[in-house]
Amino acid sequence: MKNFFLLIAVMSTNLLFAQTSKVFDNLSVQSKILNMERKYAIYLPPDYETSSRSYPVLYLLHGAGDDQTGWVQFGEVQNITDKAIAEGKATPMIIVMPDANTGRRGYANSATGTWLYEDFFFKELMPAVEKKYRIKAEKRFRAVAGLSMGGGGSFAYALHHPELFSSACPLSAATGPLNLEMTKAQIKRGPDSTATAIQVEAYYKQQSALHMIETMPDDQKKAVRWYIDCGDDDFLFEGNSLVHIAMRKKEIPHEFRIRNGGHTWTYWREALPDVLAFISQAFHQY
Repeated sequence: MKNFFLLIAVMSTNLLFAQTSKVFDNLSVQSKILNMERKYAIYLPPDYETSSRSYPVLYLLHGAGDDQTGWVQFGEVQNITDKAIAEGKATPMIIVMPDANTGRRGYANSATGTWLYEDFFFKELMPAVEKKYRIKAEKRFRAVAGLSMGGGGSFAYALHHPELFSSACPLSAATGPLNLEMTKAQIKRGPDSTATAIQVEAYYKQQSALHMIETMPDDQKKAVRWYIDCGDDDFLFEGNSLVHIAMRKKEIPHEFRIRNGGHTWTYWREALPDVLAFISQAFHQY
């Protein structure tokens, strides 16, 4: 009898171990578009290795100065997601965290077309990841979120491709240039200083969240579920507030949160459980 209980204990321990989530933060995909190897991190939910099912996916974007390890190391994505899943607040999902810090920083295509990160994301990274892992490669099971620079990427990607994402959750987002003059000044200071007036205007129209929202076709107003969050002490508060006001005027459904806090990892760690719950509503078919 003693041996029987010992066997049960061992089996229970093995089962518990088998149900542990996994994070890999030094994976890579070869990019022909960027002519280099690109890193990414991935979170696999607790039952990934013991099931044969497919999972929804969240593309979680880091901010300026971080890389694919930012959300893993500072954002504590594994602990927070495990807890949300265990408590039933989030559905099991795969989380992909790409590096947008190597080479040229950012998630956008450059104004001059010499650096095409957005093309890499949609034409190489996303197809490679969704082929390699058991991901439900459909709009209803795909979301994008990110902080600061990654919040700007979340806005741009969901606005450029509303057919691909069910939800978008920009946190403390860099919402892009507020007007064309600001765009000209920004590009003049950077590596695209030789951009023509036509290229500058095209960049503005592609990277200004405010412009894209103000010119959004009526039939796209409900294409993406939006959750926007920015601290009241954040230096990017104005841009996020203007986007919220533009969405209200345009009658675009969205959630807008202002909480006590600044541009910090403490703020984003506190935001992540709500992000996971929000996107899970779409994954669950609310």
